[in-house]
Amino acid sequence: MAQRSGLGTAAPAAQSRETGGRAGRGALAGWAALVAGCFAVGAVLHGLGVLRIDHLPPLHAHFRVLTVTLLPAAAFAVVAVRNLPRWVGRGGFRRALFIAYGFALAWTFLLAISADGPAAPLTHPQEYLAVLPSVGQDPLGWLAGFTERLPGYPTHVRGHPPLPVLVVWASAAVGLGGPLWAAIEVILVGCSATVAIGLTVRRLAGEAAARRALPYLALTPVSVWIATTMDAFFAGVGAWGVALLLLGRGTTARTWCAAGAGVLLGALPYLSYGLVPYLVIPVTAALLVRLPRQAVLAALAGAAAVTCAFAIAGFSWLAGVAATHAQWAGDPGAARPYLYFLVANVGVLALVTGPATTAGLVRAGRHLLRCPAGGRVPLPGIVSAVPDLARRHGAAAVVAAALVAVLALDVSGVTRGEVERIWVPFAVWIGLAAAYAPGRRTLAAQVVTGLLLQGLVLSPW
Repeated sequence: MAQRSGLGTAAPAAQSRETGGRAGRGALAGWAALVAGCFAVGAVLHGLGVLRIDHLPPLHAHFRVLTVTLLPAAAFAVVAVRNLPRWVGRGGFRRALFIAYGFALAWTFLLAISADGPAAPLTHPQEYLAVLPSVGQDPLGWLAGFTERLPGYPTHVRGHPPLPVLVVWASAAVGLGGPLWAAIEVILVGCSATVAIGLTVRRLAGEAAARRALPYLALTPVSVWIATTMDAFFAGVGAWGVALLLLGRGTTARTWCAAGAGVLLGALPYLSYGLVPYLVIPVTAALLVRLPRQAVLAALAGAAAVTCAFAIAGFSWLAGVAATHAQWAGDPGAARPYLYFLVANVGVLALVTGPATTAGLVRAGRHLLRCPAGGRVPLPGIVSAVPDLARRHGAAAVVAAALVAVLALDVSGVTRGEVERIWVPFAVWIGLAAAYAPGRRTLAAQVVTGLLLQGLVLSPW
């Protein structure tokens, strides 16, 4: 007999259980050691006064203890772990996507209301809504003078391009103003990444793989920051950009979908400067499906249209990058120790994606490279395995692309702390790896991680 391992290939059942068990235990131990080590070193650095602005490093947060208010989320988690894999595994795929999206919304909302509610993070005076009075009724005039007026804006506005402010301004202009409506918008769009990534996985690896991934996408620990950091909105926009790039039947539909994907993906650098490496993900997906030339051109045209629109309106992206970098260089965050956060940022990524993701990455790597537990893989073996990985495991390839993007940002040194929110658009993709180690225990480990993060971490986002 053979069994399916994670998102892909068959392996002898007894050997798979033995190897997978050892690899899973080792992965969990490594995950715990990395996370605990980052917090331990961070506590020492904070005690020495090296990290004054971070009270719970590597997180930009404080410690707290939630009790009874977390019970509704905990009760929901029990129901979700027991039933969600079964419910998304049967019936039509649209039904499965709808169920997964519903669970993602409920999980995210219940986590948020266990503390101060979903709108609370967006009421902070350094958030995007605080600058809306300066936009007034002239968004184009505000956009044209954005770079020159940057030093006088709140922290989050100074650290980002102007599009996030324009998004919340547009919502207010149609009668959906205020932090509550902004929070609802962020959660709806952020949780929709579950659907978009599910569609992408089905296109790359088949429907069975997508169904296995949906519970992990819906119940990801990073949901703590999907409610409600604006980076969750970025995650939804990026995920739908990738999905639309691969959707469409027939030449006409595919071209229009690709053009829409180009608009969404072209908007990412105007939502956050740090999302430029994110574009490795759609490029990888396009290469895997051998996107037709006409669709490629349509996507490039859509992205170019976004760039032209901002340029005509008077905003230079390069000038914005330079101005933001100048602001960042003078901020206390730039003085954080590079070497600590080089490692600690990876620890935060492991934390927000959960232990099942680490276990899935280890299990997938050993299986794909045909490496026994505890064995060593020579470099030529890794190199020769890459094309095979991309050909037979498209979902794993986009996970790898997301990891490359994160590592590029990490090494650059511009992400020194506060990455629990910055990693959100990447974490929703990397979390796909958890489906390589499927099971009720691994899904339970994910929701327990989310509950502990919500219950013990007081985050400004």
